[in-house]
Amino acid sequence: MNTFTPRVAESFLLGLERERASASVQSRPFQTLRAVLRAAEQQGATAPGVMKGVMPPRYTPDRVTIPSFEELSRVREHGDAEVKLLVDIMSGCGLRTAEACAVNINNIVAGDAYRVTEQISCKSGVRAPLKHRSKGDFREVPMPDKTRQSILRYAEDFGIDEDGFLLRTTRDNYWTNSITSLRRRKARKSARLPDDLRLYSMRHYFASNCLSNNIPIIDAAEWTGHSSIEVTFKTYRFLMPGSIGRAAKILNVGLAA
Repeated sequence: MNTFTPRVAESFLLGLERERASASVQSRPFQTLRAVLRAAEQQGATAPGVMKGVMPPRYTPDRVTIPSFEELSRVREHGDAEVKLLVDIMSGCGLRTAEACAVNINNIVAGDAYRVTEQISCKSGVRAPLKHRSKGDFREVPMPDKTRQSILRYAEDFGIDEDGFLLRTTRDNYWTNSITSLRRRKARKSARLPDDLRLYSMRHYFASNCLSNNIPIIDAAEWTGHSSIEVTFKTYRFLMPGSIGRAAKILNVGLAA
């Protein structure tokens, strides 16, 4: 650990750039390395300031596709029971696909709150900690009544397993992204929706619903589970185009002609 210096950290990032790794791919190991070195510094294993001056990778998300209310309704209309449930919980609570696959009736902690505790790994198909969080960490999100009724209705119609999970395969395996992708593509084709409209777009619908109804972006960032509010702002900045225009008009009043 004593061999780490800012130059070593920068060389690590340059190596990722030479491998042409995207900024989003670079940011994950950078955050992990920074957390490890910060913990090592606190325990006296490294000299102070080993990451001082090291600039993090600049991550600029691609512009997201947000479904309209009509498209949301068409996906539900043409999807099977599982697709409808996923659409409802992702558009209503803002969960990632892997988190929605782990939907659990025991996570309804109040009439209007859902506790997101884990996800189903898309690679291994097993339960895993949430993204950007340690094992046992969780976040609580608002749960609209329509979403709550959708969860309860599915549980009543199809049952739950002994641990409260709703989505299981015929072989009693957990649902994964690969399963949802097949079901989603079938529903999208049947509903004749655009190719860029994915199941993940339902999570963007949640964020759009929040911001268009003047819910603070800091709350939306917490509920979507982003690593920082900067990620939320970069992803959904275009949903708030009027903020700069309003500011320009206000500032113009105080300027000389």
